[in-house]
Amino acid sequence: MREFPRIAISGLSGDAGKTLISVGLSRLWARQRRVICFKKGPDYIDMAWLSLAASYPCYNLDLFLANKSQVYASFVWNASKADVVVIEGNRGLYDGLDREGSVSTAELAKLLEIPLILIINCSKMTRTTAAVVLGCLNFDSQVPIKGIILNQLAHTRHQKIITACIEKYCHLPVVGNIPKLRNIIFPGRHLGLVPPQEHPQAEEAIENAAEVVAKYLDIEKIWEIASEAPLLKFKLQKMPQYREISVNIGIIRDSAFQFYYPENIEALKKAGAKIIEFSALNDDLLPPIDALYIGGGFPETHAHLLSANKGLRQAIKKAAEDGLPIYAECGGLMYLSEKLVSEEKTYPMAGVLPLVIGVSKKPQGHGYTILKVEKTNPYFKLGECLRGHEFHYSYVLGWSGEDKDTYFAFKMKRGYGIDGKHDGLCYKNVLATYTHLHALGTPDWASALIKQALVYKQRGSGEIKKLCNCSGF
Repeated sequence: MREFPRIAISGLSGDAGKTLISVGLSRLWARQRRVICFKKGPDYIDMAWLSLAASYPCYNLDLFLANKSQVYASFVWNASKADVVVIEGNRGLYDGLDREGSVSTAELAKLLEIPLILIINCSKMTRTTAAVVLGCLNFDSQVPIKGIILNQLAHTRHQKIITACIEKYCHLPVVGNIPKLRNIIFPGRHLGLVPPQEHPQAEEAIENAAEVVAKYLDIEKIWEIASEAPLLKFKLQKMPQYREISVNIGIIRDSAFQFYYPENIEALKKAGAKIIEFSALNDDLLPPIDALYIGGGFPETHAHLLSANKGLRQAIKKAAEDGLPIYAECGGLMYLSEKLVSEEKTYPMAGVLPLVIGVSKKPQGHGYTILKVEKTNPYFKLGECLRGHEFHYSYVLGWSGEDKDTYFAFKMKRGYGIDGKHDGLCYKNVLATYTHLHALGTPDWASALIKQALVYKQRGSGEIKKLCNCSGF
């Protein structure tokens, strides 16, 4: 058993101020301690802000994408390196997929015995605030709510009335009093926050968040609550040893493609891969790789630069034709298409898949997905059910031509996917999907990609070597 000082930040809804407080608190503590952050749910952008704030990778905790045992083990292993753990919840405290709230922040807090701080938006409300808090306490008495942060306070008298009511009726400490502030919200876009990779003043925004937290929160009391977290009862198993397999997995990572779960990259490393990162914006030749993984991101906001890099687009298309294993998610699917149409302009993409992609102002797919593997493909077994997440504003405008060699591998049981019924478009050793999978809940994914990489490497292709900038990597 080991003591884990830990705290979770939750609210009554989205846009409650969870990210601002979690990021600010993480940066404040990271000046003196090693802080490891977790994000409840499948979010990438909040993770990126938390990672930057703590100067350490942020991990996901999601009870839909992985089972309780997997989530628990992942938390313990990753948190074991920390002096303190900060967990940011998502949506409202009790919000989940069903009436039991089975994948909610509340259920996660119970599983990991995380002392929880609840943020309340106090706009145009006084004594009723105590009733709201009392409702949260009584809704499930096992949820470890240990403190309250009052947000959007109008004035000192407003704060004093609410604090007195909460202390009298709820018997909880008020650990933060945040007035209505301007210019502290991270700038948003249709997917939520702007990623820090695209924010020209990301560090300044994080420092501002830390200043808000230092000024308006009782940091000593919050630390005391975090330190009172109970011991977690677990047996520390040996971590799987890294295998030594000589394959190179390429990963496109830049401001256009930035959505990767750290656990997915780690799973590839544990399965024996050497990770080689490169940019679709700046590198015009492929590095010497045996497989390629393209994550999600915002190719539509970088369409001009992606299109202008003709050398890399052509190299990827030729490599795909040569049989290079390629696994692509969401933004990666968009990049592998023939064309991307955004803001009434058309941009040539890699041309691997016969798709024309458009971008809408409304979500085309948003939420958890369940996929059934219904056709043979390089990475997943027939009949297997996969759980993932999608959030995309892009959609298929049309097929640029009939191609009998291109087919769907997945049938949608939940979610929209590519056409409302299917996801996972396959061509040769390429599989592109709008669904993001998490390696924790899909443990065979990494080994399958490694296996395809080994087959490709052992085939001894000469063509791929001509496409590689072997001296530059």
